[in-house]
This record gives sequence, structure tokens and C-alpha cells, in this order.
Amino acid sequence: MSDTQAPSPEAPAAPATPFDKLGGMPVLQAIADRFYDLMDSDPAYAELRAMHAPDLAAMRRSLPGFLAGWAGGPRDWFEANPGKCMMSLHKPFTITRATAGQWAEAMRRAIEDVAPADQQLAQAMAGVLEEMALGMAR
Repeated sequence: MSDTQAPSPEAPAAPATPFDKLGGMPVLQAIADRFYDLMDSDPAYAELRAMHAPDLAAMRRSLPGFLAGWAGGPRDWFEANPGKCMMSLHKPFTITRATAGQWAEAMRRAIEDVAPADQQLAQAMAGVLEEMALGMAR
């Protein structure tokens, strides 16, 4: 009997998800933190900021979880919020084109400032999130 074994075939690696390509939860948390920092400090987003609670801590915890599941990562946010989506959660708010545009601009800036490794994917993500935000405008 030989002490050496035939190499076992390696299991194929799962394809990288957008979540993985962007950098995972640390990058999504950094994007959310930068987004809320911008919203909190830049007067250009005053109308958007006024729509939110004074304390943004809950939003800072929630948004990265949503983005993670949306990008193919852990689906904890969706499991904790069954049947919810961004559209239904924002339905009670009067979202104008202006506030939707503020949200999209702040998110685009946050993504650019954090600079995920896959810039092409990051730009695509910003574009899709902008479409989602503008789709909520009434």
C-alpha cells in the first residue's frame, strides 16, 4: 500500500457573487456609513435627511443587510423582514423626484468614496439603485 494518495478532484468554486466582488459586508457597511454621513452633513441632502429619524443608527445597521442580500450575499435582512421590499417599506413616505435624486446622488457618492475593488460593478450597482430610488418618486 502506498503512502501517497491520488489527488482528489477539487470541488469547483462557487461563482463569485456581486456581494463577493464588491468586497462583502465590510464594504457594504462602509458604503452605508458614508451614505448616512453625507446625508447627515451635506446641506444638499437636507430635504432627504428631514424624512429620516433623528438617530440614523437603525438605518446604518439595516441598509448593509439589505444590500448584502440584494447583491447575492447573506439573506439575513430578507429573513428578518419577510415579504418586505424597499418599495413597500417606503410607501408611507412622500418621495418626490427631488428627494429620490438626492438619495441616488448621495448613494453614488458613497459608493465612489468607498471605491469597491470592482469599479465596473460598483458603477452598475449605483445605476440600478438610482433607478430604484427614482422609481419610488410620486
